[in-house]
Amino acid sequence: MALIILEVFVALCCFLLLFYCSRNTDGSSPKSFPVVGMMPELLLNIHRIHDWCTETLERCKGTFVFQGPWFAKVNMLITCDPANIHYIMSSNFSNFGKGPEYKKIFEILGDGIFNADMDVWKKQRLVAHGFIKHQQFYKYLLRTTRDKVEKGLIPVIEHVAKQGLVVNLEDVFQRFTLDSVCILVTGYDPGCLSLEFPQVLFFKAVDDATEAIFYRHVRPESFIKLQKWLNMGLEHKYRKAWEVLDDIIAKYICQKRKELNELNDEDGVDLLTSYISEEKSAGFTHDDKFLRDTILNMMVAGRDTVSSALTWSIWLVSRHPVVENKIIEELQSKIPVGETKKRRLFNVEEVKDLVYLHAALCEALRLYPPIPFNHKEPLEHDVLPSGHPVHPNMKILFNVFSMGRMKSVWGEDCLEFKPERWINERGGIKHEPSYKFPSFGAGPRACLGKDMAFVQMKAAVSAIVYNYRIHVLEETPVVPAISIVLHTKDGMMTRISTRWD
Repeated sequence: MALIILEVFVALCCFLLLFYCSRNTDGSSPKSFPVVGMMPELLLNIHRIHDWCTETLERCKGTFVFQGPWFAKVNMLITCDPANIHYIMSSNFSNFGKGPEYKKIFEILGDGIFNADMDVWKKQRLVAHGFIKHQQFYKYLLRTTRDKVEKGLIPVIEHVAKQGLVVNLEDVFQRFTLDSVCILVTGYDPGCLSLEFPQVLFFKAVDDATEAIFYRHVRPESFIKLQKWLNMGLEHKYRKAWEVLDDIIAKYICQKRKELNELNDEDGVDLLTSYISEEKSAGFTHDDKFLRDTILNMMVAGRDTVSSALTWSIWLVSRHPVVENKIIEELQSKIPVGETKKRRLFNVEEVKDLVYLHAALCEALRLYPPIPFNHKEPLEHDVLPSGHPVHPNMKILFNVFSMGRMKSVWGEDCLEFKPERWINERGGIKHEPSYKFPSFGAGPRACLGKDMAFVQMKAAVSAIVYNYRIHVLEETPVVPAISIVLHTKDGMMTRISTRWD
């Protein structure tokens, strides 16, 4: 109670300061006050943090320094300048690691690939790349995706449509991707996606952890330590989430070790099997701790990113009938004339080279990137291309969400959902450099699961858009939540009807 009162008191003081003092005369970066820095304006806009950052970055020409309270050590440089991101992620990559601060914030991920730096990261990436790009895993990916769409996703969508129910489609996608990624990573299907919509402990644990991680970015370290010591507030939820995830993954590892002798890999193998089979590679001993960290990193990344991308893609397509019709026409081009306008599912080979579908997904990822921001720390003093100096222990946060909304980067029509911007004059996919479109990262740390994500997204989107009409209820606005993953605030409440009745 004392901590709550203290937080309320500090917030009230910040609000009073904000209204008492004027803004900067140049109207660019937020007003910085004595002692509390720019925290008052951040608190006023925390409910719309993504839009506020975008507006501020637009005024500041893509980069500004956020000054936190004097005692809090939360100063950071925020940027969405492609030149800065290219410099940090590629041309001077060796000077910008995740840093110790990143590992403190994301400590639940252990020593997995997302927290690893430099040589340790290189070794982990080498091993993961070998397993993910292996032909056996690709076969497993195709079979798993086909089965989960046909036997999991579509039966649920069909039931909702026939019964005239309202469903949170974001929840459906999260269940679809969790089942899929769990099968791909561990070989086991948790059965989250079913007509019963069972309670899923993994969901709540990950959501509680990501909420706490978001606020760790802006709260003083001393306050976080105090909450951890008292085992209360968000840090209590974080600790409980950690225990749940450890328990779930430990069971998967134990079960897999017992079953490994009976392995039949004719249809491909999951990643956990591959890691256990290679008891030691690239200098790592694949003990239970290493397996736990590796599996959790992959499961969290696969579940959150793909489900977020599916949610925003379907929402945008449902709001743009012209785009929806073009996707349907392109899908029909793969079907014999006599079989059009009938219920149909598409296999991966049929949809993998569809240009307009791919463009629509890229456009959704540009406007609503699953991971809206990321941060780095320089090892040595440096100066970014924008002219801003940086130094060790200074956070550099690059805002992927804001970059997709910068007129200087994407043109005057940057706020429009326009798949055509991804199609070149020859009718193929137009290449955009990763530092301009960093939804899958950029440079040496670019996402290893990019191709896997597109396989899952194309299979799910083609099945839903071709066979069903999505009607998102206006009573529940679809807006981004406050999180390190771009979920919706209140879900995507939807009615569904069949298209070819």
